[in-house]
Amino acid sequence: MEDNNYSLTDEKSITATFMSKVYSWMTLALAITGFIAMYVASSEELLGFIFGTQYMFLGLIIAELGVVWYLSARVAKLSYSTAIAMFILYSCLSGLTLSVVFIVYTSSSIASTFFITAGTFAVMSLAGFYTKKDLSGFGSIMMMGLVGVIIATVVNFFLKSEMLNYIISYIGVMVFVGLTAYDTQKIKLMATQVDGENAKKASIMGALTLYLDFVNLFLYLLRVMGNRK
Repeated sequence: MEDNNYSLTDEKSITATFMSKVYSWMTLALAITGFIAMYVASSEELLGFIFGTQYMFLGLIIAELGVVWYLSARVAKLSYSTAIAMFILYSCLSGLTLSVVFIVYTSSSIASTFFITAGTFAVMSLAGFYTKKDLSGFGSIMMMGLVGVIIATVVNFFLKSEMLNYIISYIGVMVFVGLTAYDTQKIKLMATQVDGENAKKASIMGALTLYLDFVNLFLYLLRVMGNRK
């Protein structure tokens, strides 16, 4: 019985330490992204360079996707320091592209939406962490919903329907609310399945996953609640 109690306590300690690293990296990345976005938005020169230079903004989006793809596909073969560098690079690139948010929306609506996002994210992440129910099936539904949102967004790029845009935004909010709980549970289960440097790199990938959930939830909520300038 004592051995079993020790194992359970040890497992909880490992999980707590791992999740602490995940949330710490995610928070750092969000801080970097937010700082860069605000700095760029306050600089006419940088705004002109990013949004006034032909294909620059598109190039940054492609670079973001490339970094995420490379990090996700090659993380097992990368060193821990390289994984950190790529994660930080991604948060910087996101800051450059997300500066557009400060151009389109009022500062007050950005701030209020951020706090609503943080609260919603915290509740759903805690739910995913503490629930005993297996969320795998639920996660599969959310992933299908995400695919649907992406397809609908591409279609609406050509249709330019305001009604469809609102529908996509509301569904996007629901999808990323659900994914936050699912991804948190999935990351929690990783804690005791990896060790050493692999555990460190897994914490980076977990942070990236939750970072993406947070940012996308924020953007969809902003489309629903934000006041445009």
